Parts: sequence; structure tokens; C-alpha cells
Amino acid sequence: MTDISSSDIMIETDGLSKYYGSFKAVEDLTFSVREGEVVAFLGPNGAGKSTTMKMLTGYLAPSTGSAKVCGMEVAGNRDKVANRIGYLPENGPLYEEMTPMSLLNFFGDARGIAQEQKQERIEKVVEQCALQTVLNKSIGKLSRGFRQRVGMANVLLHEPDVLIMDEPTAGLDPNQVLEVRKTIKGLGKTILLSTHILQEVPEVADRILLIDQGKLIFEGTPDDIKNEDSLDKWFNRQTIAVA
Repeated sequence: MTDISSSDIMIETDGLSKYYGSFKAVEDLTFSVREGEVVAFLGPNGAGKSTTMKMLTGYLAPSTGSAKVCGMEVAGNRDKVANRIGYLPENGPLYEEMTPMSLLNFFGDARGIAQEQKQERIEKVVEQCALQTVLNKSIGKLSRGFRQRVGMANVLLHEPDVLIMDEPTAGLDPNQVLEVRKTIKGLGKTILLSTHILQEVPEVADRILLIDQGKLIFEGTPDDIKNEDSLDKWFNRQTIAVA
């Protein structure tokens, strides 16, 4: 386990588990993410990545163990934690009849952001996510890459300290993947980023958490994996079938 100062910890799990009857979706998961890190949460489909993220954001209650965000226990502080987290689920819902501008205004109002501050925040996230050319186009007519950036802009609107992103480049073409990666690396946030795509790791991550069948089986840096010849070979040695 990486030695991390408690004052730097933004995400922390301790023995986190989720059971559905006899099925163990996540089992005894313990890890930490420090401030400013981009951590790739890696594993095959069905490994437990999305379940873990839902417990971190308060969408699911753990069966056992604990999850903390910004020092707060998620289970007892869901509203406070929600104010500190930006959560981008895989294929996050967007209102296709809206434009990016109308959607950002809508969610700014829904979050109770003051009007003057809201306009400043919209300008900021539009710049961060490079949405200037599509602000007044219908979301339903945007490319998948632009739609993903609209989703990112939305989760950034309230200035969260922590971002949790579930498969943010899934289904994108190579050019769209590059644009989303560029956006992620330029955010300067603490980010937990799930993926089952091996090529994502060295491009975006400072550190890797690798899980299989709900258990943490490796923690280290992309260089640690590279020292094992290649990420693909390392995976093969772990007998993980990556989708």
C-alpha cells in the first residue's frame, strides 16, 4: 500500500464490500487517493469498478466497511459529500432537446448557484471542456465526444474537489478519446477514473488500482506496470480476460 499522508487523502476506503446475497460484487477493498492525483481504476467488465464508484458517491450503501471523501464518511454525510464530488457515470443522462448552454443554466439553478457566480462558472467549464463551438446546438445532435464533454462540464459546474468518472472514453472514436484525455489531464482535480481499456492507463494516470472479482490485486504506478514488460503481458500473467 502506498504511504500517503492523512492530510492529503481525498478518497479513502477501508474494507469496503458489497454483497448481493452470496454474490460478492466488491470484497474488502482498501485504498486511498491523495489530493491532485489521477488514479486509474482498472479491471475487466464486471470487476466491481462501477459498484465501488456508486458506494463512493452515496448511490449505494456498502454491506461492510467504509468509504470517505474529503475526510467525511459517505454513509452519514451524503449531501455534504455530494457538494464535494463531481460524478460522471458511464453513459450519463443528458437532456437531448436542450443545448449545452441551457443544460448548464438548468443545473446551475438546480444546485442553487447564485446568478452572477453561475455565469462565471459556466464560462469556466465551457472553456475547460472546449464547448464554445456547440453551446447553442441541440445536445441530441452532438457527437458522442462532445456529449461526453457536456457531461464533464455539468459535473464541474459546482467546483467539486473530487471527480469520479466511470468509463469516460467508452464508445468514442480515437480523435474523441484524445480530446477527452486532454480535457481530463487539464482539470487539475483529484480524479478516480475507471476503465477496462489498457491503453488509457499511461496516458492519463499517476497511479493504478487494479481489481478483479471485486478484490484489489495490484496498486502502483504506470511505470511499475511497464517494468513488467507491458501492461498486456502483466494482465495475461494475472489471467484476467479484458473485454
